Amino acid sequence: MSEFSRTLIERSGYDSDAFADLYDRSRPAPPAELLDILSLVAQVERPRLVIDLGAGTGLSSRAWAHRADQVIGVEANPHMRERARIATGEPNVDYVQGYAADTGLGEGAADLVTCSQAFHWMEPEPVLAEAARLLRPGGVFAAYDYDVPPVIHPEVDAAFMAHFAARRAARKRLGLDAGAESWPKERHVQRIRDSGRFRFAREIVCHGFDEADGSRIVGLAESLGGPRSIFRDAAPEVHETFAGLCETAERVIGARTTRIVVCYRIRVGVK
Repeated sequence: MSEFSRTLIERSGYDSDAFADLYDRSRPAPPAELLDILSLVAQVERPRLVIDLGAGTGLSSRAWAHRADQVIGVEANPHMRERARIATGEPNVDYVQGYAADTGLGEGAADLVTCSQAFHWMEPEPVLAEAARLLRPGGVFAAYDYDVPPVIHPEVDAAFMAHFAARRAARKRLGLDAGAESWPKERHVQRIRDSGRFRFAREIVCHGFDEADGSRIVGLAESLGGPRSIFRDAAPEVHETFAGLCETAERVIGARTTRIVVCYRIRVGVK
């Protein structure tokens, strides 16, 4: 793992049980449509082995529990990994300690190697080399991310966007590098191509429906990009826009459960 990735993870604020719980409660799991697309690209009805890099709390791993013979989530953060084990009851899903560039897993057996909302945290070349090593010929590496915010309600969407604009500006002003600044998501496909390890690469888009009340929307915002505590007292505008989002989500949605649309961008490479 690169020194940049190590530093980024250490100062992310992700390394706590409380954050792992917030993450698992608030983040969306990949929809069935996304899993269907990846199985189609890999030309398998039921993958024999799915390896999920940067598995976090297992949301992106256990989604495959009833769709694949075996699933292995690879996660370096012990709090995230433990939360994943607690939340996963299916016997065909397991989690191992490791970094995406050095999983320690056997080569050439995976139909799919996935990376959900995490590839921008990783040094691309060694991770792509490891993914190619893990895949069988014709297997697929997929780095997929969801757009932020999801489609919720015009007022809530606007408050969410204002908060994240404030976060981005504060990060830039304070020199708090984010993974997406060094390895932007929109260049994932080109990096897959440039690695020379995949014979075909492209981007695919899809969406899925989810449900959320006001507190889950606020939790999603709090779980993205690390907790607000990384700014300490140096960015009052971040705390102000977060308070604005909380007020808007409570006023517009409150305890009522509403449907939301989560839009995904899937960058695939076929070995």
